Amino acid sequence: MDLLSLLNWRYATKRMNGQNIPKEKLNRILASIQLSASSIGLQPYNVLVIEDKDLREKIKSVAFNQPQITEASHLLVFAAWDNITPERVDEFISRIADVRKVSPESLGTMRTYGENLLQKSAEQNFNWAAKQSYIALGTALIAAAAEEVDATPMEGFDAAALDELLGLKELGLRSTTLLPLGYRDTEADWLVKLPKVRTAREKFFITDSELELKTA
Repeated sequence: MDLLSLLNWRYATKRMNGQNIPKEKLNRILASIQLSASSIGLQPYNVLVIEDKDLREKIKSVAFNQPQITEASHLLVFAAWDNITPERVDEFISRIADVRKVSPESLGTMRTYGENLLQKSAEQNFNWAAKQSYIALGTALIAAAAEEVDATPMEGFDAAALDELLGLKELGLRSTTLLPLGYRDTEADWLVKLPKVRTAREKFFITDSELELKTA
């Protein structure tokens, strides 16, 4: 399928059938997330890949018992950095220098970008990092569709309880979203046969000429 067909095919799957995702498909989805766009390339988040069914059962209990969490093949947990620290900025600069075969000293502009974040509060930095994690979530949804794997983005969970369950505080992380990956249960899912509902194109997009009319 072409991209538009895939985006029409995908939906927020409500029930999954427990079928495992082939390893090569999962790896391509994860690689796509790793390549996702990120401001200054910092990638201020991590993605937990959870397959263990017992752990997913515990996660389900702090996520309003949504069945996809345990019916999926894998569960991705997007977790943003709790703060931007000097150590994280140093690691970022070192990674660029290593990959691009340049000296850290030559990356003064990039270091300035990172150090500007150090002037903000931890909560401001977390909120910024959380937004960055959502860009990766969007990439994950498209990548999953490209593999014809179902994916359901979820904000419906107790973030504090999940962070404690997974020990995220010790890792300097705070959970932002969940993404079960698997295959739709066409018999049990009430949403599977319903048409996709989206805002009409003429109401959704506002052109610059329309802005001129509205502000004239």
